[in-house]
Amino acid sequence: MTSVPTPIPSRTQFVLDAIKHRILTGQLTPGQALVETDLAAQFGVSKTPVREALKTLAGTGLVVMSQYKGVTVRMVDADMAREVYDVRLLLEPEALKRAVKRGASLAEAQDALTRADQATDTAERSLANREFHRALYLPCGNPLLGRMLDEVRDQAALVSAVAWAASPSWEREAGEHREILRLALDGDADGAGRALHAHIASFVQRAFPDAESEAQGEDGQV
Repeated sequence: MTSVPTPIPSRTQFVLDAIKHRILTGQLTPGQALVETDLAAQFGVSKTPVREALKTLAGTGLVVMSQYKGVTVRMVDADMAREVYDVRLLLEPEALKRAVKRGASLAEAQDALTRADQATDTAERSLANREFHRALYLPCGNPLLGRMLDEVRDQAALVSAVAWAASPSWEREAGEHREILRLALDGDADGAGRALHAHIASFVQRAFPDAESEAQGEDGQV
C-alpha cells in the first residue's frame, strides 16, 4: 500500500517558501547561519514551524544542520556543482527529447521564457528561468524521471544563484534558452537535446572551471 505524504501545516509551508525564496535569490548566502529565534521573529511565528521548515530544507539539500554550527545555508563549491549538474546532464536532455518526440505542449516553457525576458529584477528572472527548465522536462511522459529532476532542482538553483552573483550571464543564457525552445518547437528532438546539454554544461564550466563533468558525450565533448 502506498503511503500518502503528510501535508505540511500552513505556517510551516509559509516559512519554508519564504526561506527557500531568499536562498534561491541570493538574499541568504551560502554559509550564512539560520537562527530559529531570529527567523521566528521575522516571520511572526513560533520556533516550531521554523524548525520544521529547516528540517525540510535540509532534506532537499539547501541547508546543512550541524550539532556544533547549527543550521547554515549550504556552501557551493566545484564538487557540489559537478554532482548536481552531472545529474542534470544525464537526465534533462533525455527528458526534453522524449517530450518533443511525444508532441507534448511546450506552451508553459514559452510563457516562462517570456516572463524571464520581461523580468525587472534578478529574483523574478531566476524563478522564471527555473520554470522554463521544468516546463521542458516535466511533459516527458515519465513521472519518475520528472520527479528525479525535481529532486535536484533546488540545488541547481542554488548553484546558479552563486554563479550569477559572481558573474551575471543572463543575456547569454536567454539566447540559449530561445534556441533550445526553437528546436523543440520545430520537432527536432535530438537537436533540442544537444542544445540543452551544451547549455547546462557550458554554464557550470564557466561558473566552476574546476568542476569537470563526468557526463560527456560519446565524442568526449560536452
